[in-house]
Amino acid sequence: MHPAIEVRDLVKKYRIRVRGLLRRRYEEIEALRGLSFKVDYGEVYGLLGPNGAGKTTAVKIISTLLLPDSGEAFVCGYSSIREPYKVRECLGVMLSVERGFFWKLTGIENLRYFGTLYGIPRGELEERIRMAAELTGLYEVGADQRRFEDMSLGMKARLALARALLRDPRVLVLDEPTLGLDPPSARRIRSLVKELAGKGRGILLTTHNMFEAEMVCDRIGIIVKGRIVAEGTPGELKARVKGKSSVVVLLRGPRERVEVIADAARSELGVSASLTDEASTGHHRLRLVCDPESTGRVSAWIVEKAFTLGVRVVEWRVEEPTLEDVFVEVAGRA
Repeated sequence: MHPAIEVRDLVKKYRIRVRGLLRRRYEEIEALRGLSFKVDYGEVYGLLGPNGAGKTTAVKIISTLLLPDSGEAFVCGYSSIREPYKVRECLGVMLSVERGFFWKLTGIENLRYFGTLYGIPRGELEERIRMAAELTGLYEVGADQRRFEDMSLGMKARLALARALLRDPRVLVLDEPTLGLDPPSARRIRSLVKELAGKGRGILLTTHNMFEAEMVCDRIGIIVKGRIVAEGTPGELKARVKGKSSVVVLLRGPRERVEVIADAARSELGVSASLTDEASTGHHRLRLVCDPESTGRVSAWIVEKAFTLGVRVVEWRVEEPTLEDVFVEVAGRA
């Protein structure tokens, strides 16, 4: 049987205009460089990568919203390029939690509008709306009474997922469905995604959230610069950095100085380094992947470097390999 989604050698280039000193010039950006992967029914496949890696471009091609320069994409065995109407009949898409809805309508009124637009027979539509709303918990948060403009971001995310489910699709494409959500809302969406996959749907989920990918996805493809650089289950991917450890340091100080520390660690120590900001605390989290016997040397180097640059070390610890370590490792070689 054909897979839920199959992508073969997708290539997509964008030509952008750049302002020069004397005249405008054009640059070509290659968003996808021969992207290939498969998604089976009953699984959540995570397309994991940084911003600008090509995730959304791939989703738009699969969803018939964008044509590639070359390559093929199939959904339920139908070509997204040559049979877009067939693809749309078996595909549910969630590209944004806020786009496309009517702000003055309630959540249920929005679903009724889109169901009519999708051509769902009137006799079936109300039952489809009820099922989608109950599954996503829309009635619990009063979406049948509250207008879209008055909804929280978490409620809008539930509504966007309900809209994707109206056709009772066999395949779902979810582009960063928890982006910007508070922890309880994000947890609810993740739980729903797993539940939907358990009922036999094939689900493609894009994210740059390592925790989310590890919690939700059965298989993961790490995409960097428009191509898959590593693929497997979370366990298989973490096995790639077996025998490695992570020195995780929380730092407080100007970000540009912390970036200097990260760059110096890569060049002077030869280790993989990733830097993230913690908005709630104002700290910067620096993760260095190294050999277990080097953790002491790396830690001492970090403390000395931070002191020299006037950056305060708030917390320090050594951890076992994580999916983030895999990402740092493979992305650094791509």
